[in-house]
Parts: sequence; structure tokens; C-alpha cells
Amino acid sequence: MKVVTFGEIMGRLVPHGFLRLRQALPGQLDVTFAGAEANVAASIAMFGGESKFVTALPNNPIADACVASLASVSIDTSDIVRTDSGRLGLYFLETGANQRPSKVIYDRDGSAISTTPSASYGWNEVFSDCDWFHTTGITPAISEAAAQATLDAVRRAQEAGCRVSCDLNFRQKLWRWREGQGAQSLAEETLRSILPFVDIIIANEEDCETVLGIRADETDVESGELSIDRYPAVAAEVVSQFPNVEMVAITLRESISASHNNWGAMLYTSTGESFFAPLTNGKYAPFPIRQIVDRVGAGDSFAAGLIYSLLTKELSTPEVAIRFATAASCLAHSMVGDLNYSTRAEVEALMGGSTSGRVVR
Repeated sequence: MKVVTFGEIMGRLVPHGFLRLRQALPGQLDVTFAGAEANVAASIAMFGGESKFVTALPNNPIADACVASLASVSIDTSDIVRTDSGRLGLYFLETGANQRPSKVIYDRDGSAISTTPSASYGWNEVFSDCDWFHTTGITPAISEAAAQATLDAVRRAQEAGCRVSCDLNFRQKLWRWREGQGAQSLAEETLRSILPFVDIIIANEEDCETVLGIRADETDVESGELSIDRYPAVAAEVVSQFPNVEMVAITLRESISASHNNWGAMLYTSTGESFFAPLTNGKYAPFPIRQIVDRVGAGDSFAAGLIYSLLTKELSTPEVAIRFATAASCLAHSMVGDLNYSTRAEVEALMGGSTSGRVVR
């Protein structure tokens, strides 16, 4: 089964350790390549699946290195559009610790994907061998051209018989491409035009409220206090508003500090069933992640785990799929960088209760 993802990939520049940018510069930054949809494609490939990533990149040596890095983890890059206009976007990350949160600074205006028209992607060829298509709410936030390309992509994917998933992924710093309209209003208007073509919606604990106005009562995301039992009602309302949706997956992050989070998730099906993970003695008990190495990209690793498991026969029941996705994303918190280098075997070991971190010899 081939998974196709579409979105922007950027250069990721990070100071060593927990340094702030003003401490590190002038000086060295670690440079890698990352973007939500590319992260999903990479994780699926590392689980053993087949994935293709579609984007637009400039014709220059830096973008050549970016494409090579994708190919190095077995992602199909054959449908990446190369253009003589635009640039490779960048983002700078300060890794937080304890009570200081991580901070992202974007430098992506004028990127190639923001100026490339939808017709440039050749959607017929992209979806000719596609079984699943995945995108996020980040891509249409970049520009009006990228929003139109995303809408065209989900329509064409549906016509081609692909299952379609979308991670809402609201980014307050983006959504600036329509003058006079606020970020939340523009996000809701745009995503409500995309979601009728989506089979599976993925969100974090606050996306449904921010993007769709559907709130989990008695929950305070900023303080890290989640009323877990309220989320099935949130998902049910999403399905009520978008009856085409088969499943709603919501990650549940309780942020005690930048270094200590509790992590779990829920999967709701259109039949009205809810499945939580992880469980202890049949009750929801989130993973306590007390020494986060890097949390950026964890939601993408969850999306990848969910997609991969739903496409894999022995993992495809909702209760197993949500366990696999949650375990995969838990492991992603232990790795530097956006990509989750966990294997399927490592994820299944965590699902089976291997949580001690003892050396494997």
C-alpha cells in the first residue's frame, strides 16, 4: 500500500542542546530538513511501508540536498516539482526545558510551494498508484495558492479511490494570506471546504476548538489539565458536521512542563465507539514522558503510526491501531529532530509493555 503526502519541507536550524539563539549566534546551528507531511512519509517508510512525498522546491544545491535526504530514508521523491521561482523555507527552533517552552521562528515567506499553482503537480500521475493520501492544515495556511492546491489534491485523491486523512495542525503564526481576516477565521473557512473530502481527521487536544469551534468542556489546555472523558463528544460533533468522516483521532498531551508531558490519544469511529491508549488494567493511563528530548514532530509520528497500522491487516482494528500510533509517537519524544527513527518492532515492544529503557544486547 502506497501512502502519498503533500506539503512543505523546510530547513530546520537548531542551536546545540538547550541554547537560545542569542546564545548560539554568531556560531553553529544544526541543519536538517523537516515538514509535517514529509515527517509522516519518513516514519511510514521506516516502519516498512511505501511512501511518496509531493512538494515544490527551488532548483538549487540546497534543495538537491533536501531531496537526497528524503530519498535516504526510502521516500519516493519522483513527483517533487522543481521550479526556478521561490526558495526553500526555513524554521529556527529553540528547544525548551522545564518551565521554558520551545519556540519556533518561521522564515518561509516566498517559498516555492507558496507560489506554485496546483496544476503544476500533475495530480493524475501522483495518485495513479496511491492507496492513502495525507495532508495537514499547515499546507493551506502557507498561501492562497497552497490552499487551492490542497483542496484540489483531496478532491483528486478521493476521485482516485484513495483514503484521505488530514491533520488539522493549526498554526497561529501562519494563516496571513487574506488581508483583513484573522488567522482562526481564515483557517476555519478554508478547512471546512477541505474536510468534506476527508475520511480520517487527526487533531491535537485543542485543534477542534481552535479550527472548528468544538470545545471539550472542563478542559484547560494551557494548564495541561484535560478532561479526557469529554473528547468522545468532541469527535462525535465533528462526525455530525462532516458525515463523510469515518474516524477522528485526537492526541492528548498534558504539559506539566516543557520537559515533562503525559501522552496518550483517542480514536473515535463513526459507529460511535471510542478507543483510548495507552491502557493499564483496562483504564486510560497516559505515557509519563519525564525527560523529553525533542517534541517537535511527535504529532506527525502519531499520524504516521495511525496510517501505517490502519493499512496493515494485523494492526488495523481501531483498538490496536490507536495503541500502535500512540506508542510510536511516545518513542518520537526520545529522538533529536522531527523524524521518528523508530522501527515497527520497537513500537510493538513498547505496546507490549517494554518501558524500562534497558539496554538491548
